[in-house]
Amino acid sequence: MGAVSAFSLNRTIAGLALGALLLTGCGSSLDENGGNGSGDGRSDGTVKIGLLVPLSGVYAPIGEDLRDGFQLYLDEHDGKLGGRDVELVTADEGEGPQTGVPAAQKLVTQDRVTAVAGVVNSATALGLRDFFDESEKPLLIANAGADDITGTRKSDYVWRTSFSNGKVSAALGPTVAEEAEGSVYLIAADYAAGKEMVAGFRKTFEAAGGKVAGEKYTPFGTTQDFQPYLSAIRKSGAKAVFAFYAGAEAVSFVKQYKQFGLAGRTPLYGTGFLTEGGVLAAQGTAAVGVKTSLHYSTQLDSARNKEFVDAYTEKAGKSPTVYAVQGYDTAGVLDTALAEASGDSGKALVEALRGIGSINSPRGTWKFDADHNAEQTYYLREVRAEAGTAVNTVLGELG
Repeated sequence: MGAVSAFSLNRTIAGLALGALLLTGCGSSLDENGGNGSGDGRSDGTVKIGLLVPLSGVYAPIGEDLRDGFQLYLDEHDGKLGGRDVELVTADEGEGPQTGVPAAQKLVTQDRVTAVAGVVNSATALGLRDFFDESEKPLLIANAGADDITGTRKSDYVWRTSFSNGKVSAALGPTVAEEAEGSVYLIAADYAAGKEMVAGFRKTFEAAGGKVAGEKYTPFGTTQDFQPYLSAIRKSGAKAVFAFYAGAEAVSFVKQYKQFGLAGRTPLYGTGFLTEGGVLAAQGTAAVGVKTSLHYSTQLDSARNKEFVDAYTEKAGKSPTVYAVQGYDTAGVLDTALAEASGDSGKALVEALRGIGSINSPRGTWKFDADHNAEQTYYLREVRAEAGTAVNTVLGELG
């Protein structure tokens, strides 16, 4: 994912994606009815949508949350988007572009969907950019966080309903500079997401007057013993720590931070992936006191969020995560775009996406910016124990 998986772009796979596009004749020419000759929609008014999420492998829990959020929106709207019945074609993204790219190709060239939503892994998203740009099919990224997706490699046909790595962490920098009252140690997994997260935080942290006591990147996906790094943090004299970890590494780091005696003495900050969903459940009370930035919490005090939490919990049998909200909102965006579009062609849908204003979401009101990224509120969260359960309590809004 944008916040979990490494996303060094596999150029060979990207090339294969474009090659397959050309071989299958899925070009950009419009047919006489204003479609793109790819079978968009059907004569009975049904619209076919592709959902590409990991349903196997290490990222399957994230994919399941995205899928469940998307499906909840459909259920609440009688299985319709834009007033039309939806035929949802779900494909397994797997763990990276080796599986995700061909799965997306099949959705477009064989299943002939009108648009594709989902994508957890940033390498998959970047590897698909040219394919969707050339085929003029909308791709709505519901998770992958690489900055380049809506930065240097943005496309008219790629839109993101989730986040970009640098913005999640940048929102936290000024607050840490104010609260830490001293230098801060930076530590993250050694891959692109970790470096983007640290860079975003450091930029705003230092701009607000913060000082860095040290910076370390740990081997991605293989670090189990954090004691040497925790010893370095202690010796640095840092007054606080900013960390980026997700998944199993987040569980290990937070638990060992507590065991090493740093928790409570040296405040720990991070992006919300450090304490989100199943990760927080595994950390338990070891995470109490950790402060994070993220664009969602189940604890947001709004009628919209309370309704969503209740509905999702009843449907899925568990509390929603930020991933579930992103899936839910992606369906909502498609609902609005399909209702407003002048047809099913990619160009018509993109024009409708450009016209979407504010989106009333469980995360709070948000909208697309000029680069098709989510312009949204980030919240300062603190893990607290309520009735024996660790929750991400919302302390307030960040920039």
